[in-house]
Amino acid sequence: MSESAQKLLDPSELGTKEYWDTAYARELSNHQDDAGDEGTVWFSESNAEDAVLGELSKLGESGLLHRAGGDETAAPSRFLDLGTGNGHLLFTLQEEDDDGNCWSGEMVGVDYSETSIQLARRIATERGTESVRFEQWDLLNGLPQQDWLQDGFHVVLDKGTFDAISLMGTEDARHPCEVYREKVEPLIKPGCFLSITSCNWTKAELLDWLAPTSGQLQYYSEAKYPTFTFGGQTGQSIVTLTLRRVVQTSD
Repeated sequence: MSESAQKLLDPSELGTKEYWDTAYARELSNHQDDAGDEGTVWFSESNAEDAVLGELSKLGESGLLHRAGGDETAAPSRFLDLGTGNGHLLFTLQEEDDDGNCWSGEMVGVDYSETSIQLARRIATERGTESVRFEQWDLLNGLPQQDWLQDGFHVVLDKGTFDAISLMGTEDARHPCEVYREKVEPLIKPGCFLSITSCNWTKAELLDWLAPTSGQLQYYSEAKYPTFTFGGQTGQSIVTLTLRRVVQTSD
């Protein structure tokens, strides 16, 4: 399906920077009053973070990603979290699982909301987390030449950011959804991964947007969530996909 044939969602205040600045200013104020209140964990009702970690663990077991204490010849995998919010997903990656494993590579969280970054940095300081870096950066409008980009990331994480972008209004010829893929692809090392979680789009719709035949991203795997049946149709309320950036070969 071509981008022009894609359906678009109606614009919403959830697609505006003003909405998120206000939301994170409120969460920052709440955290200042109560250090135990670190703000919203998106898709927590669906255990999305567990699903994402499960998919990353499979990649690690396959030797496609590397944790601490693994293959000593490979550096730990680097992570970039788009629309990081309060940074919760990156903090969770650093926590040890039941087997004592954690992800220890460099982690960068970016968000276009300054108050989001203030909140994430404050939480990182209070947690004593020094290996996570948070930077204010606009994916759609920011320049890619950032010092933290280096030669790309092994994993780019998106837990609801494409959803918010889907709700943006625009007066341009191209909707931000159409710009997203070309902005994300260069952030991913060739052969490495985008993990995207959405409640606005189905698997097929996400693949139409992000993995067209003309693009560099290809479907790799899907996390499993509980399904429901309504009107004879079976579905789920959330989807997490892993897409892989193809390695370009010269003829």
